[in-house]
Order: sequence, then structure tokens, then C-alpha cells
Amino acid sequence: MYPDLRLFIDGQWRKTADDLAVVNPATEEEIGRLPCAARSDLDDALEAAVNGFRVWSRTPPRDRANLMRRAATLMRERQEEIARTITLEHGKPLPQARLEVIRGAEFFEWDAGEVMRTYGRVIPAPKGHRLSVHRQPIGVVAAFSPWNFPMSQPARKIAGALASGCSIIIKAAEETPAGAFHIARAFQDAGLPPGALNLVFGTPSDISEYLIPQDPVRLVAFTGSTRVGRHLTGLAAQNDTRVLMELGGHAPVIVCEDTDVETAAVAGAVRKMRNAGQVCTSPTRFFIHDSIFDAFAEAFVSRARATVVGNGMDAGVEMGPTANHRRVPALAALVEDARDKGASVATGGARQGTEGYFFQPTVLLNVHETARIMQEEPFGPVAVLNPVASLDHAIAQSNAVPYGLAGYAFTNRADYIDRLVDEVEVGNLSINTLEASMPETPFGGVKSSGSGREGGTEGLENYMNVKNVWHSAAIA
Repeated sequence: MYPDLRLFIDGQWRKTADDLAVVNPATEEEIGRLPCAARSDLDDALEAAVNGFRVWSRTPPRDRANLMRRAATLMRERQEEIARTITLEHGKPLPQARLEVIRGAEFFEWDAGEVMRTYGRVIPAPKGHRLSVHRQPIGVVAAFSPWNFPMSQPARKIAGALASGCSIIIKAAEETPAGAFHIARAFQDAGLPPGALNLVFGTPSDISEYLIPQDPVRLVAFTGSTRVGRHLTGLAAQNDTRVLMELGGHAPVIVCEDTDVETAAVAGAVRKMRNAGQVCTSPTRFFIHDSIFDAFAEAFVSRARATVVGNGMDAGVEMGPTANHRRVPALAALVEDARDKGASVATGGARQGTEGYFFQPTVLLNVHETARIMQEEPFGPVAVLNPVASLDHAIAQSNAVPYGLAGYAFTNRADYIDRLVDEVEVGNLSINTLEASMPETPFGGVKSSGSGREGGTEGLENYMNVKNVWHSAAIA
């Protein structure tokens, strides 16, 4: 069921001399080999992207939109095949993988519509003159996608680039490469011109440090940790290259005293364990009004404890393993540190089983502000539940981290909602829901959670230059 992975350069698939193992995190068995790009492959990809940009940027917008829709249709038709490869390499339950395939297709469908709406404008001008603003594709994009969403994360970047008329070289995650592979296959079958989309794999630092300083690259698009994002931003700055950065988060959830406690608690526990907590918008730091804290904690812990953990291919499984061997000891260390600083472990707190990279659904209560997990995103199935005395206290605690990607709140009070909208420092705020984004909404962070936006009408702005044209009817 797992594909024969290859690089995709200039419209052709190619093998390489060097490769790495792709491992099923539920069984720790090798399921495939990942070809690693040599510098000669990267040089070929750059040349292909330059040539591909010349063709694709001059392709009429309607034709670009139609081709993107054809590729999205192929992804939908291949949903089951793609979803099974995602579950094999990532571990997430198969129903969640199926939904991810559809979400990836939706990014292409939305941006295909945006192709026709990259409007410029005409500005009132003195007699004999015309002032106009034009939007033009920026050029070659170097993009880097993470391992937590093998299909939808590369889809976001490829969709934005191709919709704007850019060509793109995307380096997909070495742990979960098949989603991007299937995207490239769909675009090849849809008739995308050679070089408009190029897919490479390999050691992240080797590829980024070679590609980013190259003159043809005019935008670096990255999703991943703040630490790596800052490093890549520094590389890009040396060549005055624009960046689009979607970096780490540490999402707060404010639970006010007027909310439906049971509903909020169950929703929070279910969403926290989705994708084994490996989501940059995952609700993690719960700040609950102390008048409802005990009832909320009881309902949350009960639902977290009931989470069905297992191989994502098995029916009824709600949470699969963490995606790689690094996550289990990292999560255990965060839990132990919190316990040492006085937190109580209401459920979980350790590896589950002896095969696969499973970690128990974990809930920590009354975590001291000096614990590492209060500042470091766990990126795993670990939730923090702390009581707060007031909305003031909850907002202050929510903002007490360098991150600002997503935030959540449960309340029905209009005055509370006004304050939350104004004062919580995040790029995406959700009230009485734990949904963070859709293809038609802009997604991105503030503070150390990055810059720029993906999705929505704002999503193509990063991929385009703005040109002002002053046309005089007579030579001055």
C-alpha cells in the first residue's frame, strides 16, 4: 500500500543513490525508502523551477484555476489510497487521515477560486495620467512542510504558490513524505507544466541551507518550530528573500464560569487528543474559573482517560502513536518536570505499551508557572488544567508565553467576548468552538508564532509582488 517514493523534478520522477527508512510509528517497522536529494538534484530543481516559472506565470489565470481543480478532483478520487499511506507513515487514525485528504483538496479548490480574484486597482490621477496597481507572482518559492499533517501542510503552500503563478520547490518531511508525493502525482496527471512543482526529500538542514541562499528563490515558506523558523529567516535575510513563517504555538483555552461545563470539557479532551496532540493549534493550557474547576477537571479527565489508543488502521481507534521516536522521551521529560514542581498527574503520564511510539493521554492539574510545559509546547497528548480567579487572570496567563498562534474561549457573555477579542494575543481566536481555521480564513500567528498568512483572501499576498504603474499620456 505504501508508494515507491521518488523525487519529482522538471515533471519527471527520479531515484537517488542515498535513501532513508520510512517507519510506521505504530509498529516501528520499515514501510518504505525515502530518496535523498543530492546537490545536483537541487540544482536541477532550481533550473526547472526557473523555467517552470516562465511558463506557469504566463498561463492565463482561468487555465491555472481549472488545472488546480482537476488536480483536487484526482485527490478526492484517490482519497482512500492516500489516506492509508498517511496512516501508515504518521499513525493517525484512518478516519482522520481521510478527512485530511479532503482538507488538502479544499485548499487547492479555494485557491483556484482566488486565482480569479487577484485584483489590482486604478487610482484617480491628474489629467493625462493613469495610476494603476498590479499584482504579479513573486517567482520561485522554496517551501518546507512539517510531519504532523502529511497532506494538508504541503497542500497549503503548493496551493498558494501555484494559484499566484509562482513555481515551487517543496521539501516534504522525511518522516511523512507520501502526502506531498501524492499531490505531485495528481498535478502531473492533471497536466501541470514541468518545473512548476518540484518535490525533494532529504536532511532538512542540508536542503534549506543550500536552497535558501540561491538567487532564483524569492520566497521561503516554512511551517515548523520557532527555533528553526528563526534560523531560516536569518538565511533568507542574507539574500533579501521574503519569508512566510507559520511557527510554534501553545494554545490557551479560557473557560469562563457561565459556560456549559460538561460540553466544554468533553470537547476540549477530544480535541486535545486529536492527531495525538501533534497540532500547532492544539488546545493545551486550560485556564478554568475556579468556581467550575473541579467539575470541569472531572469531566475532562474522564473523557481523556476513555480515549481509544491504538494502531490507526484499527476500527474505533481515536488516537494513534506519536509520529516519531523523539516524541516519547520529550513528553515524559515535560511531565516529570511538572510533577517535580508540584503538579498532579490525573491520568496518563508515560509511554503506552512496548511497541510503537505511543504515549498515554495525559492530564496535568495545578501546574506551577515555572514548569517547562507552561512555556514549551508539548506537541503531544498532554493537557494542562489550572484554576483562575477571574477573566483578568486568565487573559494574563494566556498571554504569558512568547507564542500567539491560536487561542480558545468558552463563554456566552458579550462583555467577556469583547475583551477576549481585544486582549488575547493570538492570530486565530475561536469562541465556543475548537476549530481554528478553514481554507477561506486567514491562518497565521503573532509574536514568536510567525509572520504572514495562509488561506483566505490574504493567503496569496505573500506570493505576489505589488507593482505601481504611473502612465503619462505625453512625455514630460
